Amino acid sequence: MEAFLATFVVVFLAELGDKTQLLVMAFAAKFPWQQVLVGMTLGIFVVHALAVGVGSFVGSMIDPAVMEVIASLLFLTFGVWTLRSGDEEDEAAGTGRYGPVLTVMMTFIVGEMGDKTQFAAMTMAAAFSAWYFVLIGAVAAMVLADSLGLVAGAFLHRYLPPARMKLLSGGIFCAFGLAGLIHAFL
Repeated sequence: MEAFLATFVVVFLAELGDKTQLLVMAFAAKFPWQQVLVGMTLGIFVVHALAVGVGSFVGSMIDPAVMEVIASLLFLTFGVWTLRSGDEEDEAAGTGRYGPVLTVMMTFIVGEMGDKTQFAAMTMAAAFSAWYFVLIGAVAAMVLADSLGLVAGAFLHRYLPPARMKLLSGGIFCAFGLAGLIHAFL
């Protein structure tokens, strides 16, 4: 139980104000919140299962700079896709190529790979022999922290016109993509 609580606190605090909270807001403005929650949770589970299960071995195989460039390009792609998209109803219904759940899940996997919360989970898994409590603590902390962004995005979606939400969510994706590329190459 100590492993769960320690991991929960460390990962929750590390996730507050992280880019994925803002990404969840953008996704909640674009897709139904239930689908965003499912995709977010699946992506979080995959990322932290890798962190806990494989530990620092994965970190030595994947260059963090390469992962940052991949994530940045993905964010730019989603930003441009959002800004150029047509009918909001078709997108909300998941008629895109991958649908909302897979889109959110893939974004989380790529965006969180090599992130501080993944390294925190790796560290906690190394410190405690109860890997399952570390995994549960990391996933619960991430879902709770990112659900705050989900609530904010759903609220904004309800009260802002679709055109403004489209600009806001597309702008968030593009901003993170550009910031990531600038950080990766400077």
